[in-house]
Amino acid sequence: MKRLLLVFLLCSSFTVSAQEKAYGDGEWFKFRVHYGFVTAGYATLEVNNAMLNGKEVHHIKGEGKTIGVSRWFFKVEDYYQSYVDKQKDIPYRFIRKIDEGGHTKDIQIDFNHTTNKALVYNKKHNEKDLVSFPKDAQDMVSSFYYLRNNLDVKNIEEGETIDMDMFFDKENYKFRLKFLGRETLNTSFGKVPCLIFRPYVQAGRVFKEKESLTVWVSDDDNKIPILIKADLAVGSLKATLIQFKGLKHSFKIIAD
Repeated sequence: MKRLLLVFLLCSSFTVSAQEKAYGDGEWFKFRVHYGFVTAGYATLEVNNAMLNGKEVHHIKGEGKTIGVSRWFFKVEDYYQSYVDKQKDIPYRFIRKIDEGGHTKDIQIDFNHTTNKALVYNKKHNEKDLVSFPKDAQDMVSSFYYLRNNLDVKNIEEGETIDMDMFFDKENYKFRLKFLGRETLNTSFGKVPCLIFRPYVQAGRVFKEKESLTVWVSDDDNKIPILIKADLAVGSLKATLIQFKGLKHSFKIIAD
């Protein structure tokens, strides 16, 4: 459960046309996280306009929680925030506050894109570190909103990969996204044409390179996440879009 919620926030929004922004103020999604018919929890993502240090930003917030019986076995309460420059699509601040079965973190990262240094403030231990990051590196939330605005998928070919620098906690990672093809999904909203992707990150202490994850996003100008599937030894854990509002573009549904 905690792995899917983490990757859900990573994989929330994969791609978009390069001309007009794919998202804007007021966009909101809600996902049901489930094993088959059993609901393990819910996750939400929302975008609002904000100001940070005199700059206009998109304030992106993600939240994931277990419910019911799943909470008895393993309590998850994860909160993520990213403050992204509206024009440059780069993060200025990233916040990660989590409680996963008693394992807690409370970290704030402030990015200086002039010096390419990130101030990492571990609030739990009252520690601050200044760490270098690659030019235009993204945090784990801003990465995919960046791709929504900048990756042109109209001419993408099956098997093609996209690489990106990601800064997470105090380390730099190479993120890779592989395009698997197209598929029309039957959803509660109707038949939705989708693009299929598989995300990978560089192996390390936080991530494993191959997560056996598959992500379906709408094949329209919104590129919203429709379904995330994690293949596990005991079955599949899924996050399914159940509600949304504030889309910037028309949601493409195929009529019967």
